[in-house]
Formats: sequence, structure tokens, C-alpha cells
Amino acid sequence: MSHTEPCGLYGESEMGGGSDTVVGEALTARVTVDEQGTVTGWNDGAQRLLGYAAEQTVGRPAATLLAEPPVAGDLPPLARLPRWHGTLAVRHRDGRRLETRVLAHHRTPDHGARDWLLVSAVGGQRPRPDDEALARRGFLDSPCCATSVYDTDLRFRRSNRRGQGVLGLSDDDLRGLRLSDVLAPPVAEKVERGMRRALETGEPQYLENHARGPGEAREHAWSVQVYRLQDPEGRVLGVASTGHDRTEEYCARKRLQLIAEAGGRIGSTLDVTRTAQELADVLVPELADFISVDLLTSFFEEGDGPVAEQAGGPLVLRRVAHQSVLPDIPEAAVEPGGEGEYPAGSPPAESIRSGRAQRYLVTDPAVADWVARDPLRASRVRDFGFHSVMTVPLSARGVTLGVAVFVRHRHPDAFQRDDLVLAEELAARAAVCIDNARRYTRERGTAVTLQRSLLPRRMPEQSAVEAAFRYLPAGARAGVGGDWFDVIPLSGARVALVVGDVVGHGVHASATMGRLRTAVRTLADIDLPPDELLTHLDDLVGRLATEAEGTEDEPGNDGSGAGATCLYAVYDPVSRRCTSARAGHPLPAVVSPDGTVELLDLPAGPPLGLGGLPFESVETELPEGSLLVLYTDGLVASRDNDLDDGVARLCRALTTPAASVDALCDTVLARVLPHRPVDDVALLVARTRALDASQVAVWDVVPAPAAVAETRKNVAARLEAWGLTEAAFVTELIVSELVTNAIRHAEPPIQLRLIRDRTLICEVSDASGTAPHMRRARTYDEGGRGLLLVAQLTQRWGTRPCARGKTIWAEQSVEGAAEGLWLT
Repeated sequence: MSHTEPCGLYGESEMGGGSDTVVGEALTARVTVDEQGTVTGWNDGAQRLLGYAAEQTVGRPAATLLAEPPVAGDLPPLARLPRWHGTLAVRHRDGRRLETRVLAHHRTPDHGARDWLLVSAVGGQRPRPDDEALARRGFLDSPCCATSVYDTDLRFRRSNRRGQGVLGLSDDDLRGLRLSDVLAPPVAEKVERGMRRALETGEPQYLENHARGPGEAREHAWSVQVYRLQDPEGRVLGVASTGHDRTEEYCARKRLQLIAEAGGRIGSTLDVTRTAQELADVLVPELADFISVDLLTSFFEEGDGPVAEQAGGPLVLRRVAHQSVLPDIPEAAVEPGGEGEYPAGSPPAESIRSGRAQRYLVTDPAVADWVARDPLRASRVRDFGFHSVMTVPLSARGVTLGVAVFVRHRHPDAFQRDDLVLAEELAARAAVCIDNARRYTRERGTAVTLQRSLLPRRMPEQSAVEAAFRYLPAGARAGVGGDWFDVIPLSGARVALVVGDVVGHGVHASATMGRLRTAVRTLADIDLPPDELLTHLDDLVGRLATEAEGTEDEPGNDGSGAGATCLYAVYDPVSRRCTSARAGHPLPAVVSPDGTVELLDLPAGPPLGLGGLPFESVETELPEGSLLVLYTDGLVASRDNDLDDGVARLCRALTTPAASVDALCDTVLARVLPHRPVDDVALLVARTRALDASQVAVWDVVPAPAAVAETRKNVAARLEAWGLTEAAFVTELIVSELVTNAIRHAEPPIQLRLIRDRTLICEVSDASGTAPHMRRARTYDEGGRGLLLVAQLTQRWGTRPCARGKTIWAEQSVEGAAEGLWLT
């Protein structure tokens, strides 16, 4: 039995007897009848309507409650109907004949046995005197589309023509019922909650729902507005709802979102199996309930490409990927890596041979004949209730590689034409990626895997820049080299951007690149200035070159030594200043917010490994939204064009507007590299951001012990303004320790800075060059525990040198610290 909340409506009884106050279940007669026609449920409303108590009716045949059998024409075959409504003649307990309008739902409750739910409004079917005024106000205040008005107890009073068409019921059928009597959960409950809020607060409510109308095969997307109705004197009459059908816009938006997601997920690696699995993962459950991806067995053999041999015979395909909405993918007839035979005339075989995508119902002869010849597939179709199928060939560069099969069994709608177009689009993208893997990974698998394992897989989380990158290995068969790039978060919300290029190609160049990248990250972690970092890196490259002497004849070493170039830049989003230094590397480009492109004028510096020559840093202020573009010479230099021509092409490409830094990377590669590169290419593009002044707080600290209390007070006030009061206790402890140490052991001036970024950053700067260190305090020592306390209370801490003195910093991970940051 369904439960109806008490609503306090005054209704007029259908059995005569005047007006009674009835609430809750007594307003609606609810009866459940099983498939055999036996009454299984009876509520208070049913007792009020017919006079029988539940114990007198439950277990009886429902037909005994009828005054006369219904007219055959008024009662169609019910076995396949989801719902029926009409008028039934019933017999009251006292013998009177009553005619009542009944709405019957064919349903499957939680216990699994199908039954019928019959509902009838008790005393609410006839129009009431205020219906016209209520409806008039509702329709006057409502925009067009499907509109219905309800009284203050959320029961239907009137609907416009569009509303009646959507619900499939007339006003006479609906009047006195609640939306939960007409529509299935959770849609009805969601709308009724919005009605109650609108009725109680007077504020219009906006909802988005997905529902299937009576007799409709397709689910519709609705935007629903719910608002309270009042007469001119302010008396609350009820509530109205208007529904706008947004199905087409919703479907189009979902298709675009799916295409965008697929563009980012399909083809992330040069691996056949992974690419095929990405196609299946993206489209289940968004498009299909089960997807299989099979490739021709000749795809895995040496040769020019896969061939669909034996034009009139069966095709043998290998399963490379599948996915399902069900755990363990029970629908599959072939396991990954296994092979299956597809007879001539079967939909997958015909899609491969014709190169055309097709959609079918399971009852279509092409599918029925194929399944009938395969007992295993026949059992899968029967057990899981397959009802709609699409077969889409995987074709790339004029060659068909295999086929993707899309199946629906949980989704109630059959595949539509738009679904087929979407599947073709995404399958074509996947096929190109699969073909790329077939063409390139065989010859270069080991070297490419090594090189990619040494490069960043994704950008780290940080707030200073929005970064994107591209890495392209050289097109030559032995062309894997030592280009690298990196984005390294630093203390104080800063970030380091690195691009480097190891001389030569081969496994040794890739290994050297990995060692240099690790060294740069280690040196960056101790916050060395760019020029000092390059000096240490220069020493390392010199030692590596010495170690490499005598190994020129080893496999994978082209004898080019261990020389390298590098560009290292540090950007501070608080000051918007970028400090850069380079060691024989091409100049970085800067694109200002107005689109102007210029090369940063940095001293060249010698390539790494020469030793004995200095490097020089240059500081530049970058407006927020500037683009900093770092690259290796493979992007701008080739056998056919000199370096200057390549740099000029790069600058022209950077003036092209792009929706994102990621899109700009694609634009640059397309315009600067019209052909496959002859050298490795690393490209790193970063759009600068700036921390708002409200996210930074700075105080000058008087070098006296009494200043500590004032400092804590200032910090607590700022944290309260930032909404971070829960972090106040820990932060005050950290500030007290760091400021006290600076007053006792360092030199003025002393400055405290708080930064509200992804973490809460506390920095104390002083003029002393001596860095503190943790030590283990003995039992009776009065000091020595401060930095240990800081280390325990923070996510990380450290020191960095400044132009004069040092800065001690500590970061806390706090709730809400990232609120108000930039949208990426």
C-alpha cells in the first residue's frame, strides 16, 4: 500500500451524507490487486468509498466488488498496458450502486511480483465553487507550455490542454488526485517537494526532471517551474506548475558533452587494447548498456594492414575490449583476447564488409537469424532482454580494422538515428587512434615507453598558472631523444616551469633526461634561484659526461655525450613577477593579454656541461592572463628552415585566439609543424594567474617579544574574515613559533605573510641568512621543540633564500582554503 501524507482537505463524499473532514489516506481510495485478480491491499479511502474494512476485502476476488461487468469496449486487454483509466460501476456495502473514476497502474513493487494499483479520488472528483477562480489565476500567471494548478493540499484542480496531453488524462480524470498518484517516483516526489516549498515560502521553484509520458517510448527532459497562486487580496489559493519540454536541447547537450569527454579520453596512449577499452568506457552507460570491440585477426599479423578475407565466408574477430552496465560483464559471449566467428550475413560481418553502420531491433530478421544459429548468443539475448543493436565499423585511412557492437537491454528506448551518428563519430576517432598504434608502436614501443615514463603524465595541482603541454617524439625510427618539460609547485603559491633538451637520441639520451629531470625537481624543492639551480645542474651534466666516456659503442648510445640545454622560470602569482634563466636554450615567448607576442630578452648562458661559466637571472613582471611559452628547438628548427624562421612561425601561431591553453597547443603544433618533426618536440604553455589582494595578508613585526601576541590577534582576525576560524588554533601556534624564533634568533626587519590558496600558507621572513633546523630536544631542555611542532601540525614546511635573508614557510591543508580561487 502506498502512503499518502495527511493534507487536511475538506471533501464531499461520493456516497452522500454531506461534507466530512477527511485527511490522509481517506482522501484517496487505494486498492492493490495481484495478477490473478485477488485484492491484496485496501486503505482508509477505499473503506470510505465502499464501506468495507480491509479485513473484509483482502483476499477476495476484485470482481465481487463490481456492480456490473465493464463494457468490453471500455476495457481493452490489460496484460501489456502500463496504465488504464476509466469509470467503473462498484457496489457499496449497503447495496448502493456507485460509479467512480479509477486510475490503474501496472507495476512491479519491491517484492518483485507484478500487480495493479487502483486509485480513485474520494469526494474530490466534482468541481468546487472556487475551481474557476483558482484556475483563472493559475493560467493568468503561468507562461505557456504544460501547466497544471493544484489546491493547497497539492491535489489537481485544473490543467491546460498541453498539461492534459503530457499526462494523458483529462481534468475529470485528474481532479482530486495528487501528482504522486499519477506519476511514478522519484519525479512526482521531487515536484511535490518543490510545490510545498513554493506554497510555504512564496518563492518560485525551478526543477529539472526526466520522465516518460503515458504510451511514449522516449524519455523527455523537462524544466519545471512551480509557483504559488494568490488572489488580489493575498489569500493563498494553491500552487501551479509549468513544464517546458527541453528534450532536444538536453539530448544535443549530452551528445556534445560525450563527444568532448571522448576527445579527452579516447586515444590517451598508443596502445590498441587501451584505446578500444576507452571507447567502451566512454559510451557505457551514456549510449549503450553493453559494448564490444572486436578487431580482425589479421590486424595483429605483420603486413600492410588488416584484410576482411573470404568475402563470402565467415569472419574471425578477436575481442580486444568490452564494457557493461552490469558487474563482471555477463552479457559477453567472447572474453577479451578470445576469438569469435561471425557468419556471413550477420550484422557485424556485414558492417565490416560494407563499411556502413547499421541499427537493428533484436526482432529484425538479420539479428534473429544470426542469433538463432548461435545458442550462446541466443541465451544472452533471452536472459538479459536485448532489444536494440547497432554495429559500427572501425575504419581509419580507408581501412576497416574491426567492428564495435552496441546493445541496449536496461535502457528502455531503442537506438535512434542520432545515436547511430554519435556512435559513428566516436568510433571513427577510436579507429584512428587504434590505427596510429598499429602503425607506430610496433617499431618504437620500447623507446617510446621509456621516454614517456620519464615525462609528466599530468599537470600537478597548483594555482599560479593554467598549463598545458605537448610532447611529440621524432618521426625517425631511432628518433627518441631527451626532450623534457615540467611544472613544479613551489612554496608561497609559486610555480617553476622547466623545459630542457639533452643532446642526441637513443636510450642513453632518454636515461640522461630522466636523471636531469629528477635533479631539477630536487633542486627546485630547496628553492634555489634559477641561476643557482642551473649552476648545480651544469656540474651534474659535467659529471655525467665524464661517466659516459668510453660507452659510445654501447647499444642505444649515439656518442653525442651528455650535453643539454635548459630553461628554468619561477612565477609568483602574488607579485606577478617571473624570474628566468637559460642555459643555451631557445628564448621563451610571452603573449600579453592584448595578444602582443615578444621574446623574453634573457642572457643566453652556456649549454649545460661546459662548466666554469656563469648564468644570469632576469626578473619580469607579467600581467595576469599572460601566456608564457616554453619549447625545445625541435619545434622551431628543421633541416628545411632555420631557427629564426621557425621562431617567426611560432610567434604568428601564438597570435591566433584559442579557447584554452590546451587548444592553443594544438594550434601551435598544427601551424608550426606542418610535417612530422625530425627531432623531439616539447611545448609547454602556461597562462598566468594572480592572487587577489584579499587572499594575501602582510604584517611587519616589531622585533620585541610583546609583538607575538599582537601578531596572533591579527592572524585570528584575518582567518575569521576568510571563514577559516577552525584553522585558527593551529595557525596561531605556527605563527607564534616562527615569529618568536625570528625575534630571538634572526635579524630585523621581520615580516609575516598569510596566503589563502589551495592551502593556508604562513611565511615569516627576516634578514638573517642562517636557516633553522629541527633537532631532538632532550627531556629537560627548555627549547628545541618548536620546529618539530610546526612539522607535525603542517602539511609541509621549509626555508628558501631571499635577496636579503630568508623565508620560513609552512602550509596547512584546511577546509575551504581553495574557495574563491580561479575557475580553470
